[in-house]
Amino acid sequence: MTTQIYNGNILIPGGKWIKGGSVVIKDSTIAEIYSHSRVIENIDKTVNAGGGYIMPGGIDLHVHGGGGRDFMEASVDAFTTAINVHRRHGTTSMFPTISSATGQNIRQAAQVCAWLMEDAESGVLGLHLEGPYFVPSMAGGQIPENIRIPSPMEYIPIIEDFPCIKRWDAAPELPGADDFARYITEKGVIAGLAHTKANYNDIVHAYESGYTLATHFYNAMTTSHKNGIYKHEGTVEAVYLMDGINVEVIADGIHVPPIILKLIHKFKTKGRMCLITDALAITESPDGSSFDPRVVVENGVCKLRDGSAIAGSCATMDRLIRTAVIDAGLPLEDVSRMVSETPGLIMGVYDRKGSICKRKDADIIIMDKNLNLTHVFAMGKEVDLSPVV
Repeated sequence: MTTQIYNGNILIPGGKWIKGGSVVIKDSTIAEIYSHSRVIENIDKTVNAGGGYIMPGGIDLHVHGGGGRDFMEASVDAFTTAINVHRRHGTTSMFPTISSATGQNIRQAAQVCAWLMEDAESGVLGLHLEGPYFVPSMAGGQIPENIRIPSPMEYIPIIEDFPCIKRWDAAPELPGADDFARYITEKGVIAGLAHTKANYNDIVHAYESGYTLATHFYNAMTTSHKNGIYKHEGTVEAVYLMDGINVEVIADGIHVPPIILKLIHKFKTKGRMCLITDALAITESPDGSSFDPRVVVENGVCKLRDGSAIAGSCATMDRLIRTAVIDAGLPLEDVSRMVSETPGLIMGVYDRKGSICKRKDADIIIMDKNLNLTHVFAMGKEVDLSPVV
């Protein structure tokens, strides 16, 4: 199957645009990129981008579910339902995320993830474990009874048994959290810092131990605060000062206001900043149900029913792009790279994902001039964007 997308502005590596260009897809890969919109010979299907933007498909580093299903359910049906919800909004690849869970639940979810990763068209690139090694008072929407301190008796066998695990988050100030990070990073797993009260010295030590990614930056971590009459730095300020620590940000305009998105972009820049959904099962849930009964949506905000915390989000990839460009005023080329190129580089999949380049996987989104999503291609196949009824 050969498809030509034409009459669009193509974002290519380096943040440059080919205006009025076209992309040819052969089966599951990008075959050619042209600086013209003439339809070439032997094309099976043509797609007119209508003068809009042709960009790499989104890679979501942090997403818990959708369509009423959560990856913690650890079933193929739950995984595929959530994946399909987000694919219709421009997420062509993802790292399904498991919140703080029991060891048995982690193993069950990892088995499903490993099975799906055998199919390149699944869009699953690896498993992300958010917890359970967190500071209890910073739990946020995590399940509190599952939170505990790192135990090598638990994490070593899990890592050994499941190479599908590509990232694991913890609070770096916990006892044993430095050994945990050293061990998992030696195995090629990204160590993220999350749900933490770490100060500057803690963060310096964390970086030296292997933590290189700040999970949902600004959320579930401290900022500048007073102890008595004296000001102290928080985790946020410490992360800003560590050039080697990347950040992921829930760019829904709620978890992090647009003005702070601008601030993060200014100091961390597009090469160190990823945009994530952190979407929960309640995202596009057909009947409004959620895996976690504590979670409700009020005025478009996911929060715990008791009002004690904002939970994850009900955002989608296309919403992240619009929020960052329209509300925060960031350049579209930077925003696109923060949902594709930068996550691809951080997670080690940029050789095949994250940019529009010959011989890479044909994961492509098209947005019109108002940044409405019009087409999604995942591994060369066009995705039906119709909502599931």
